[in-house]
Amino acid sequence: MIKREAILHQPMSNFAHGIDEQNLVFRLRAAKDNLSSCRLFYGDTACRVNPVLFTPVDMEKVASSELFDWFEVTLKSPYRRVCYYFELTAGEETALYYGDLFYNYVASERSEYYKLPYNRREDIADVPDWLKNAVIYNIFPDSFASGAREISNTPCEKELDGNVVRGKRGGTINGIRENLDYIAGLGFNCIYLNPIFAAGEYHKYDLLDYFQIDPCFGTNEEFKALVSACHTRNMKIIIDGVFNHCGWNFFAFRDVAENGEDSRYRDWFYELKFPVIKPESGEEIPNYECFAYERLMPKLNTGNPEVRQYFQNVGTYWIEQYDIDGWRLDVADEVDHRFWMDFCRAARAAKPDVAIIGEVWQSAPFWLDGRMFDSTMNYDMMKHCKRFFARGDIDAAAFDARVTDMRMRYRKNLTYGQLNLLDSHDVPRFLSVCGEDERKYRLAVLFLLTFIGAPSVFYGDEQGITGLMEDDYRSPMCFDGTELTKFFRDVIAIRNANPCLRTGEFRTLVTEDGLYAYERYDAKSCIQIALNAQDKFAELPAESRLGDAILSYGFDGTTLAPYGWRIARK
Repeated sequence: MIKREAILHQPMSNFAHGIDEQNLVFRLRAAKDNLSSCRLFYGDTACRVNPVLFTPVDMEKVASSELFDWFEVTLKSPYRRVCYYFELTAGEETALYYGDLFYNYVASERSEYYKLPYNRREDIADVPDWLKNAVIYNIFPDSFASGAREISNTPCEKELDGNVVRGKRGGTINGIRENLDYIAGLGFNCIYLNPIFAAGEYHKYDLLDYFQIDPCFGTNEEFKALVSACHTRNMKIIIDGVFNHCGWNFFAFRDVAENGEDSRYRDWFYELKFPVIKPESGEEIPNYECFAYERLMPKLNTGNPEVRQYFQNVGTYWIEQYDIDGWRLDVADEVDHRFWMDFCRAARAAKPDVAIIGEVWQSAPFWLDGRMFDSTMNYDMMKHCKRFFARGDIDAAAFDARVTDMRMRYRKNLTYGQLNLLDSHDVPRFLSVCGEDERKYRLAVLFLLTFIGAPSVFYGDEQGITGLMEDDYRSPMCFDGTELTKFFRDVIAIRNANPCLRTGEFRTLVTEDGLYAYERYDAKSCIQIALNAQDKFAELPAESRLGDAILSYGFDGTTLAPYGWRIARK
């Protein structure tokens, strides 16, 4: 019997969309292990005969979660306007599903069916090809390097237009440039920099000048040289845009603080109250909106046309004048979506293959429909990996259910550009979360580097930097080189050498206790990965140990040792 309450399909969404001008993806969700078959019937909405002539095609069960199965088909449609319905079978029951209702007959009116109105090229959500193939090295500039293979670890204090700007560890733009060989040597082909513009504190999230590199880090010309050096090495560079809020000493907020209601910038900020009072203590809650009650970071009114235009100019300035390749947008989910639409439109007009990545900590389909971002920071990956690899709170089946959610929640093209991460400047180091058990950590890193999406590695992860508190997980970089460093280099090399690990499909093979196996494949090749995230031996089923091992640990030909793993070419 069909469990009708579990059936879900939504037109013009991750359930039905074009991946290019010829190919369309259709999905349907059903109760787990309920449907024995699911077929799509599709036809030309503008068909000149009535009833519409439909073509049937079988849909494949491509993923399962704890409660649901997902059926999918990618078809090369001869039609740009498509109407369609589903035929669902469970046991002896068969029903047709269209218009969010169940029927036992085919409708005579084509208006009753689901529709993909027109597969327009402008509506196809995709990400730049280079982002699909990126392996990203995330640098916290103050902590990374002041020279070749060194970080001074000394504070910095400089003056800019009467304001004091500070650094903590001594990292510089030139220090990054002088270590590009180290980064490229590990296999990374893109760097993402946390904020580099002039700001008061070492983290640079309290901005005072969006058009100038912070003096503690260097100069605009030195940044231009960094971008040029990246491009010479065929590396891309993404920078951080902080447009939700600014700093106390940003010119517009300073004017408001000084002139109150008479300031021409009074509408540049969200929910101001006059007089504007700057709290002397961090314990006081300001009388103006700000980022997370952080008094030094007043919230901008991005709904104001002047503010919107100002930051569009910021966005295009660094693209046009310095040739950056992408923006990572801070606190993106607290900025109004019309601002982002305008910003993204302006950025793409300046550089069509610019990558735009939003900081959104939760599921983000609202921002990923093609009108705003190409990608968001996939903190869900970090959370799920923490529960499975680091803590063992969930088993492989529960982990795979969460993997299914990460695969199915967005339009297909966009999953290949998701910024996947285990670490960032905002969270404890994953190695520390693993209790500094490097075996567990390596399993999580293996998953990060072989899953769908663009993997992002926080500086020093490859060196085994640890830390649970902010001062520790933002600690100075070390360049010693360890067996862990070699491990990163080897696995990244495998990713870079196998296109199926970057743009291929994903199929789950095994979920037994702590044993998790899957494969990435395309028309030309297939890579199998097996991860034993438990403190006991696990025998790999025959179908999961096919092919020749590329790299492995604790594998004897049939069995994986505790926390063992295997990568093989099928």
